[in-house]
Amino acid sequence: MGIFETMRVSLSALTAQRVRMDVTASNLANVDTTRTPQGGPYLRRQVVFAAEQPNAFARLVQTRTGLVQAPPSAARGVYVAGIVVDPQAVREVYDPTHPDADTNGIVRYPDIDVVSEMTNLMAATRAYEANVTVLESLKAMAMRALSIGRA
Repeated sequence: MGIFETMRVSLSALTAQRVRMDVTASNLANVDTTRTPQGGPYLRRQVVFAAEQPNAFARLVQTRTGLVQAPPSAARGVYVAGIVVDPQAVREVYDPTHPDADTNGIVRYPDIDVVSEMTNLMAATRAYEANVTVLESLKAMAMRALSIGRA
């Protein structure tokens, strides 16, 4: 894998982790939201990642030109495959004085665990920082290679 391919993989991870941080922040911000524009309480969201595979054309070109740098099955990064909404993540609380209570006095709140969301946020932040470090190291290597070439 070349330096530019490594950069592309790291950049895809940065993008994916940023989406993960945004979704987690949204979950934390809406921990007590009982009414949304769609109706009902806010529902917890979770990001699903998938490995990017090289497309068929790229594999064909690499095979025909002999420029295969990695096995054809090797992943080329990560992308956000989707954001899943959990419709079961609702807890019911009896509070007849709440404006969103139903006729039985039950209020439906999002079932979001703040501790697990914060843990998820910390893991996403660490992964983001690790990929920034990779990019900084690649930049330093490229600059060093350029300086060697000038000498």
